[in-house]
Parts: sequence; C-alpha cells; structure tokens
Amino acid sequence: MVDLERIKAETVAYFRALDEAATQRQHFRHADEEGGLWYIEAVPDRGELVVIKQAELTSAGQLHRYSWEHLEDEHGFLTDQAVDPEVDPLEAIPAEEFLRVWTR
Repeated sequence: MVDLERIKAETVAYFRALDEAATQRQHFRHADEEGGLWYIEAVPDRGELVVIKQAELTSAGQLHRYSWEHLEDEHGFLTDQAVDPEVDPLEAIPAEEFLRVWTR
C-alpha cells in the first residue's frame, strides 16, 4: 500500500524548497480554450523549468491558486509537469503582472 500522506509531504517539501531557494523566477501567461487565463511562476531545477505557483483566472472571473501551500482542490492542482517556453504556448510576462493576479 502506498503511503499517500508521505508522498504528499515529500511533494510539499520539494515545491517549498524550490520556492524558498529560488534566485531566478520566470513568469508566464497562457489562455485556455474556455477563455480562462493561466498565470505561472517557474524556477529552474535540474535543467527544467518547474512550476512553483500557478493561478487560473476563469472566464467567469473566479481565481484558483496553487502552490506548495495549496497543492490541489476540487477545481484543479499544481502541475507536476515542467514547462518549456520554446514549445509550450506561453507568453512571458513581468513579475509584477503575475503578482497582481496572485495577490488579487
């Protein structure tokens, strides 16, 4: 049997460590098919850009935030997939724009 609490604790510890130790942060926005906007904060780790914060602003105006402090809920979850701005349909944005949405 898998120890889900242990896995969750390890996941939280990993994302928290990345967030607290980050010296470089990159910010992106992505529009989805339903008219929502996704805002992403990512940091480099082992040659990849790992998402440490993600906010979804739905077309209805609802805001859902995910980070090590809140990994998931009934609306969604913090992605565990690295992003690649060269391949993924992401638009680089200033940190201030990300923070405006994140702290809304």
